Amino acid sequence: MRRVVELAAPVALVLATALLGLAVSTALQTYFLDTLVKVAIVVALYVFIGNSGVLSFGHISFVALGVWTAGVLTVPEGQKNAIMPGIAHFLLHTNVGNAWSLVLAAAVGLAFAFAVGLPLMRLSGLAAGIATFGVLEIVNNVLRYDDRIGPGLNAFSSVPETTGIWQAAIGALICVVVAYAYQRSRYGRQLRATREDPAAASAAGISIYRQRLLAFAVSGALAGLAGGLYVHLLPIEIDSLYLDLTFITLAMLVVGGSGSLLGAVVGALAVGGLDSFLSAAENGVDIFGWHLNLPTDTSALTVGALMALVLVYRPGGLTGGHELSLALPRFRKDGDG
Repeated sequence: MRRVVELAAPVALVLATALLGLAVSTALQTYFLDTLVKVAIVVALYVFIGNSGVLSFGHISFVALGVWTAGVLTVPEGQKNAIMPGIAHFLLHTNVGNAWSLVLAAAVGLAFAFAVGLPLMRLSGLAAGIATFGVLEIVNNVLRYDDRIGPGLNAFSSVPETTGIWQAAIGALICVVVAYAYQRSRYGRQLRATREDPAAASAAGISIYRQRLLAFAVSGALAGLAGGLYVHLLPIEIDSLYLDLTFITLAMLVVGGSGSLLGAVVGALAVGGLDSFLSAAENGVDIFGWHLNLPTDTSALTVGALMALVLVYRPGGLTGGHELSLALPRFRKDGDG
């Protein structure tokens, strides 16, 4: 029963967000779609960061590879030359459908995360954070300037906009279910043991390197899937897959609580909703007959301040790093005091 409740809580939040998104106007629905995709990204971050305790700045590179994979493979062949004039010949004549593009985006994220994780997962602490940031820099520059594999500096266009409310919700739910299955598995428990006490875990025969590598690969696959959902939502350019997205998704994980899957979902929904509202308010919104027009970058400043306050006053995040559970009553046996 406890396990059912732990999984049901984040699933219910995702479904509630999707249903609420169906009830709003088309203009507002875009914010709900974006938030659901952010849920998938933050859950991918949680699989590695939350379970290992190792900070990664490189996961948006897996999202970017998912964007490039799904985007390049679904742009109609007749329009590729106009949008991506330097595209490689085999990519020019290769097209797949929406579902296969998401599968391939996840596969590319998995393969790349495993490849870069082979050397990087031997690092810990600050060294690991800097190394993963280096991965982000390398991927960003390759995708930015190599027009043989994509549009380069141009935004993706002509990609079928198939990420509606239900596709975004199903994608987020897949990430939630995979993350929960991983954390409940022996591999997830072993990785959390290395997080709590590396020396004791090593003494018990747990390979810190192997467990981190596995989590890094799984999280890379989920991030790649999220990237595929993202490119089928709206036209994306490389600049939107860099530091801003890295900062906002890490803020979501920290604010919600990096130690739990529920925290990842709560943080993504809470910060995503706040960020969407403030971003809209920067362009002017009407609230109960009152016009609100905030200065530019109010959203980024507010999210940064919120993350700082959470780190100071509630280091465990809004959820305290715990999953939702039912406190079942304990019955005394005869003779108990």
